[in-house]
Amino acid sequence: MNDARVKLDQIDRRILHDLQDDGRITNVELARRAGISAPPCLRRVRALEEAGFIQGYHGNLDARALGFNVTVFAHVGLKSQAESDLDAFEKLVKSWPQVRECHMLAGETDFLLKVVAPDWEEYQTFLTTQLTAADNVSHVKSALSVRTTKQLPGVPIDLD
Repeated sequence: MNDARVKLDQIDRRILHDLQDDGRITNVELARRAGISAPPCLRRVRALEEAGFIQGYHGNLDARALGFNVTVFAHVGLKSQAESDLDAFEKLVKSWPQVRECHMLAGETDFLLKVVAPDWEEYQTFLTTQLTAADNVSHVKSALSVRTTKQLPGVPIDLD
């Protein structure tokens, strides 16, 4: 986990920016963009990984090409918000591969889940046999995503 007292300099921010933009960038190219040589660049990347700023590397897959034509945002309300009940629900959500994101919210909705499925019927099966059948779930409101206009990983990194 990163330490809030760690101060990122301009080179660290450039490295993070470029890795977030292209996780397959070579160390040589990353170093060139950061204005340093390759060995210290690699040391910095490893230090950023160890400090928890870089949590992993992933391929950005095309859901539709892989047969996942439906994305649904499920607003989930729980009967109880006791910490043990919240933890139990989060543990259950982690076991469902079709749930790609889970956010606990403040307000009327307890959790927002991003769920992918091959089609609407498959989502409905998941909804009725797993999500609404789960202990402590009081209600679910589903919002079907019609189009994705912007989907960026990570966070905006200031390079100034």
